[in-house]
Amino acid sequence: MNWVKTIEDAIECIERNMTEDLTVGRIAKEVNTSAFYFQKGFSMLCGYTVGEYVRMRRLSLAGEELLSSDVKVIDLAIKYGYDSPDSFTKAFTRFHGSTPTDVRRGGAMLKSFAPLHIKLTLDGGSTMEYRIERKPAFMVMGVSKNFSYENANAEVPKFWNEVFMQASERPVMGMYGVCFDEEMAGNEFRYMIADDLDEEKAAKKHLDVHEIKEHTWAVFPCRGAMPLPLQEVNHKIFSEWLPASSYEIAEGYNIEYYSNPEDFQNGMQDTSYYAEVWIPVKEK
Repeated sequence: MNWVKTIEDAIECIERNMTEDLTVGRIAKEVNTSAFYFQKGFSMLCGYTVGEYVRMRRLSLAGEELLSSDVKVIDLAIKYGYDSPDSFTKAFTRFHGSTPTDVRRGGAMLKSFAPLHIKLTLDGGSTMEYRIERKPAFMVMGVSKNFSYENANAEVPKFWNEVFMQASERPVMGMYGVCFDEEMAGNEFRYMIADDLDEEKAAKKHLDVHEIKEHTWAVFPCRGAMPLPLQEVNHKIFSEWLPASSYEIAEGYNIEYYSNPEDFQNGMQDTSYYAEVWIPVKEK
């Protein structure tokens, strides 16, 4: 898979189907990739979530139609996926800074949001550490929750806070953050805060248990006070490593491995703190 080409194809798919039901799962299926990795890669390369991009393109097009035709506001709302004229008017006003009525009366300013075009630029060579490792299947235990792709960036950190607010009674230490998207076609994924399996502890605390299947993994080290190094590595994976490497994503898993914070003087904020990102891969 050419990752940049995948994103380009996804943008074309969005533009062709702008007035239809555009979910992350549907678009990812159209470009034949995991919905989890598609959403993540799109955000890294484009700077917007898929939902944000679709919303801004729709509101931009709605503004053009409002000026160039006598279409009713209620018809524009329905055409571009809003449940009511009120919800459309609120979104339109937030985006354009003017209400549809003000635009229709004349004199109000509109904002234009053009379709994205992906371009690769060369800014000088850079190095990125990684290793390819075949890992046997292993079992994990933890607490899990389903998240939609649209709000996951904000909601997953809240989930970590909820678990760790439990102090000494917290169910797991948080060795792994695991994303499961086995079907690779839906609009949600399951996220687990996990440790290696301890059957007695898992039974006692009623924890979820899951097998991580045997895979070949691309493993990327992250060093420094979290979360910035993790964010930087994730960005480089999608903007640099995947487009240039001889590997592609093999399955809908993503694992973040975290060292024990107690092994570092300042915990996860220590300048030498160590974590890893694991991505299941296969040769192109």
